[in-house]
Amino acid sequence: MKKFKTLLILLFLSLELFAQSGKVYNVLIKDMIDLGLAPYVKRAIEEAEADKADAIIFTVNTFGGRVDAATQIKDVILDSKVKTIAFIDKRAISAGALISLSCEQIVMVPGASIGATTVVDQGGAKVSEKYQSYMRSEMRSTAERNGRRTDVAEAMVDERVVVEGLVDSTQLVTLTSAEAVQWGIADTVLSSLDEVLKYNGIENAEIIILEENWAETFVRFIQNPVITSLLMMIGLVGLWTEIKTPGWGLPGTAAIIALALFFGTGMILELASTLEIALFVIGVVLLLLEIFVIPGFGIAGVGGIILIVAGLFLGLISDFPLVTGDMISDALIQMAGALALAIIMVIALSKILPKSTAFSKLILNSGISSTSGYSSYTTLDHLEGEIGKTFTVLRPSGTALLKNKRFDVVTEGEYIEKGVKVIVTKISGSKVVVEKYTGSK
Repeated sequence: MKKFKTLLILLFLSLELFAQSGKVYNVLIKDMIDLGLAPYVKRAIEEAEADKADAIIFTVNTFGGRVDAATQIKDVILDSKVKTIAFIDKRAISAGALISLSCEQIVMVPGASIGATTVVDQGGAKVSEKYQSYMRSEMRSTAERNGRRTDVAEAMVDERVVVEGLVDSTQLVTLTSAEAVQWGIADTVLSSLDEVLKYNGIENAEIIILEENWAETFVRFIQNPVITSLLMMIGLVGLWTEIKTPGWGLPGTAAIIALALFFGTGMILELASTLEIALFVIGVVLLLLEIFVIPGFGIAGVGGIILIVAGLFLGLISDFPLVTGDMISDALIQMAGALALAIIMVIALSKILPKSTAFSKLILNSGISSTSGYSSYTTLDHLEGEIGKTFTVLRPSGTALLKNKRFDVVTEGEYIEKGVKVIVTKISGSKVVVEKYTGSK
């Protein structure tokens, strides 16, 4: 009987230990909060839900970052089917405070801080009331969802919100750990992750530290402003080069890869959508029609350029309900940088391409029978300086009438319409290089 009781006690103890065991996911939210953080948090929650984890602990230590990124992360956390805990290690400022408020439980280490969520620009200046109103609403609704003081949450955004006994109408709220517990924002103050587990009765749980995978790191790298500008430049220059050279080659392939990376990562981070891609594609189609089908350069060409630029520009701005001035200025800087680099590259290539082997395939050799109506001179040096008219459109190759005979000619990348006066500037073997004649002769 005594042995039976001992076995029964051991059984109950093992069942208790089994009941207390489980899994807890630990997700790191540190440094600058950007759009690349959202996919990482989303994946962590999905894995924790699939693994039937007991909780997800978000270790927060950040001065904040993009409001649109914080809003995406907040929405994902609020929809979590697993218990969410914000463990504020040192600070949760600005966007970090919104993310922390979205968790069911907030634990802070001694000496930590939370608050100061006023929306500011890159220079630290407070932006307009429209954005402050939106942020107040986000903080208020998130605090209300998890049973926290809504007035204190709002006072973190707007110094005009008065909380009796805490701040007057001249101070913005940033709370210490003890103050956050006192004013109903945090649940408790603990010093370590182990204490957080014990506080929640899951001290025997397995802690799974989830870090960014290579794909998420790659997406964040691609969305670096310098990289996105380079991708746009490669896409534009690559497409221009393919239009100017025969066949399909490396420039076109590089352009497709660059644009796929630009729009693909943009869609992952909710920057780009099918609208931006459609605008860009329609713009390219209109530009091709203008160059190869429609004579001259008119509405289709201008419209195509506008749509291409619009598609790229909108692909830099998120579908955030309120687009801040910083978002627009950042996008403008990136767009301007990409266009400037593209123009420089186009100018450089326009000087190089006419001399390249691939480009020379556009030009017919002079060994053609005279019965075809074309000249068959063994040397064309005598044409240098000759003035004539274009017989066809030069894009940049075509035919021109020189000394009342048709010759295959090429420009240095310039587009010249039919019937325009040109002058031969250079003879290179069988290649006749011309440019638009601006003299009075």
